[in-house]
Amino acid sequence: MSKLAEKVQKELIQAIDSDELVLPTLPEVALKVREAAEDPDIGIPQLSKVIGNDAALTARIIKVVNSPLLRTNKEITDLQMAVGRLGINYTCNLATGLAMEQMFQATSDVVDRKMREVWNKSTEIAGICHVLCKHYTRLLPDQATLAGLVHQIGVLPILTYAEEHSELLADSISLNHVIEQIHPIIGDKILRTWEFPELIAMVPGQYLDFTRDSAKVDYVDIVQVATLQSYIGSEHPYTKLDWSQIPAFAKLGLDPNQNLNEDEDLSAAMEAAMSMLQ
Repeated sequence: MSKLAEKVQKELIQAIDSDELVLPTLPEVALKVREAAEDPDIGIPQLSKVIGNDAALTARIIKVVNSPLLRTNKEITDLQMAVGRLGINYTCNLATGLAMEQMFQATSDVVDRKMREVWNKSTEIAGICHVLCKHYTRLLPDQATLAGLVHQIGVLPILTYAEEHSELLADSISLNHVIEQIHPIIGDKILRTWEFPELIAMVPGQYLDFTRDSAKVDYVDIVQVATLQSYIGSEHPYTKLDWSQIPAFAKLGLDPNQNLNEDEDLSAAMEAAMSMLQ
């Protein structure tokens, strides 16, 4: 590891330990949606009103409900119908995840590009999560999708830091190294600060532990397998691991040698899930 990466890593970890690292705050619309979700008496009209204040998010939710993955025989054009069709919990998880896209923006071009890259990767993995969850588990696809959208949230403060330290920005190898090493720790901290449910809050910190073997299948397993699947056909180091030794595959009941893209139905579903989130 380079001297620079070591120095930055040390600084960031110190900042985390002393609570001095400025963690990103959830976008206002996501906060309001989460608040609404906690109200046991919330109805479709009230939730639609909260989301309806954000035109971009409204358009996204309507796009999702009309995507090939969830489509009914007639097109849904208004938000209340969309929320009614998705259900309150599903809508809340999806709205929270999609609202995060606005956090992945920066003032400098280099950082902005990197943030978009991270967000695009997150939507790709979230799409695969949705399909894996639906086909191989009894867990909730909306939760799996949210887990996929937030699993790299810990990258944000690192890129914000890089924006203020040009020497790190200029050295992309060191930057990537720092991101790889500590985004799980930061991500864990962010989601706990945001009071996400434990099943999702634990994802960033654990999804890269390929020896992890929990008692039963959970969202960490889904994000882990989705991450590996997303690198099939590339030269990424994860493709060199022995996947048959990774417990998450067995827990999902998936053959580690199976490329999901080769199954036409699954491949189409993954395409649909990804485009619905982008």
